[in-house]
Amino acid sequence: MPFGFGRKKDASSEGTGAGAIVAAADVQAPRSVTFRGYTEDWRLEGQMHLAGRLLDTLNRRDAIAISDVRWAPADGTSDLEPAPGIQSMDPYDLIVVIAGPDTLAFMNEDERAAHRIHKVSFDVAFEAPPYRIVGTIHLHPGSEPDAVLDRATNMFSAVTDPDLFIGGQSIDLGGADTVLINRFYLRAVNQVDRATGEPHLRMPGQSMGGTNWTDRS
Repeated sequence: MPFGFGRKKDASSEGTGAGAIVAAADVQAPRSVTFRGYTEDWRLEGQMHLAGRLLDTLNRRDAIAISDVRWAPADGTSDLEPAPGIQSMDPYDLIVVIAGPDTLAFMNEDERAAHRIHKVSFDVAFEAPPYRIVGTIHLHPGSEPDAVLDRATNMFSAVTDPDLFIGGQSIDLGGADTVLINRFYLRAVNQVDRATGEPHLRMPGQSMGGTNWTDRS
């Protein structure tokens, strides 16, 4: 698919939503970070200047200036090669973006603990062809994983402890523990057993009453 798919029609932005997994970053001086992203056909690496969180930058939906870009087919069939003609990326073209530690907001242990109290974790598998992402998403109480399919809110959501696949083959994330997924490309989201990455199996027998997670899946 050529770059420019789904390009926004205006410059409006949206605030943070349930997909955000860390507290909003304090205002910071721009810093140089490594950019790694995947489009439908390509994987790209380069350098970008970032102030605050990468998640917030992507959700503003503005073009991102990048330099020293290299690219290769997304399926890993060849090595990265210089792409000097690419000097910016439109977030609408990106399906998955790797969020390294230097792209996230800093939180101390007390802040992390407080944050976890106010979020509910779900182990899920996202289908965003040609990619499959298995990991954990953190949502506000009362939200269900399929709410991520709602495209009326933030464009990108964060997934922690991710495994990324293309055509059944695992993609090396270089140790990153968070990826950002473009909700506009999502076709399905399912709760899974984190150990297998597959949907939970229904146990034999009948329910003894009440509501359980299988009734809500």
